[in-house]
Amino acid sequence: MLITFSKKVVIPVVASAFLFVGTSFKDDFFEIAKQIEIFTTLFKAVNTNYVDETNPADLMDKAIKSMLASLDPYTVYFNEQDVVQFKINNTGEYTGIGALMTRKKDRLLVREPYKDYPADKAGLQAGDEIIQIGDVMVADFKDDAAQLLKGTKNTKIPIKYLRQGKSNSTTLVLDEVDIKSVSYFGMIDAKTGYIVLSHFNRKAGNETKEALEQLKTQGATQIVLDLRGNPGGLLHEAVTICNLFVPKNEVIVTTKSRIEKNNVTYKTTQEPVDTQIPLAILVNGRSASASEIVSGALQDLDRAVVLGSRSFGKGLVQRSVDLTYGTQLKVTISRYYTPSGRCIQALDYAHKDKNGLAIKTDAKNYNAFKTRKGRPVFDGGGVLPDVELEESKMSPITVALLKNDGIFDYATSYYYKNPNMGAKIPNLSDADYADFKSYLKTNKIAFDTETETALKNTLEAAKKDKIDTAIQAEYQQLLTAIEKSESLLLDKNKKEISNLIQEELIKRYQYQEGLYAFYAHNNSEIKKAVALLNDQTQYKSILKM
Repeated sequence: MLITFSKKVVIPVVASAFLFVGTSFKDDFFEIAKQIEIFTTLFKAVNTNYVDETNPADLMDKAIKSMLASLDPYTVYFNEQDVVQFKINNTGEYTGIGALMTRKKDRLLVREPYKDYPADKAGLQAGDEIIQIGDVMVADFKDDAAQLLKGTKNTKIPIKYLRQGKSNSTTLVLDEVDIKSVSYFGMIDAKTGYIVLSHFNRKAGNETKEALEQLKTQGATQIVLDLRGNPGGLLHEAVTICNLFVPKNEVIVTTKSRIEKNNVTYKTTQEPVDTQIPLAILVNGRSASASEIVSGALQDLDRAVVLGSRSFGKGLVQRSVDLTYGTQLKVTISRYYTPSGRCIQALDYAHKDKNGLAIKTDAKNYNAFKTRKGRPVFDGGGVLPDVELEESKMSPITVALLKNDGIFDYATSYYYKNPNMGAKIPNLSDADYADFKSYLKTNKIAFDTETETALKNTLEAAKKDKIDTAIQAEYQQLLTAIEKSESLLLDKNKKEISNLIQEELIKRYQYQEGLYAFYAHNNSEIKKAVALLNDQTQYKSILKM
């Protein structure tokens, strides 16, 4: 997400929400006032007359969020609790337990404890399910239970959690948590520096600059910048990072909107660190927003070679607007354009299909643009790398395994069967992979492919029509065929899936730092980036130098 900041009084804020549905506040004041009055009287009538007790705050929260959801997924309302999390994401600092958490239905899971922070010190591990926080049972707490794990420094919070089905207790002591934008940097070889940029919070530019300067003092004469999986963040930090590699007063990104004041050109403002050092940037389908500004701009300026797979395609800019009672609106105000003039936005939220889904531009209709030296680049669907790498792409079966936590859950099971590996790199044998497939089947981990989902929906419809018994044999035959096909896909994509299991396991034994240290010397995409940098003839040929 790309964020700029402003503060407005309440009346203009309310108006701005309606501006984005295609009306003009000035021209349609009566219509807007009419609709607000209708909503106000309806809200009052429901709360006054409904048969059961209502929760006005909950109703309003849902009404606002449903209204904004009809626009795009990035225009959102933050209640007081949401605002706290939003500020954490942008500053990288907060007081808490230092762990990535996920909520799945009534379950609160530890996804990844960060080294030497409170969760890690209390002994929590990835895969642990927190079932009680203080006196509160997580299953009974309908709001975000992770909010119960925040507070002032040194606050002690007793918790109960499940590990491999067994109940345990511990006490968390809250502390300051500093989320780094640069998760890792180091030397790959005697001349190649490696920087992993994971977030674009307010520290991103400074941390990247420090990493680059330190690597240069260590002998780096070429750089691999890893933006894979980076979801983006603050726009001005993206400009700052580009400024490390290009001269002052260079156009990096332009924002365009139907509202004149949101048409802004962002240029570099500082003297660069190094405008000549060869630079390779890695992206994939989870590199979004600010990641696409950096990779797209440096590609347009012929300053870096981009490798990997097509990026996510988020070319929309949001602004944060303060509302009353500590709430906030994050609203899409413009689209961003790289120096060549292309917009990388992949989905058109103003036009939706019969299912209400935003329309994706057909690849054959993409417009061609030119880099500074005349190389063709394209808009409409993320940053297309100069060098596409097959291993950067992900098969549908692998996407399903990640979505449904098949890999994550198996890694948890493997870890507790092999708890003493320490610094040893786990390598999956053929027997381990067979065990993985067996684990998926035993634990009935669904892949939820479109075919599988459609078949299950057909059975549910048949039950309503009371014909499910009549089609049961055919249903089972189709389900068996799908499961057989999925098993074949697991075998076909064994290398890809095994690599992801290995990476998840490395984090279990050696934390995130261990994973990036492993990447630096073993990841095939990084190896190809280094090989390209080492072949300066090819590097210069791509950039038309």
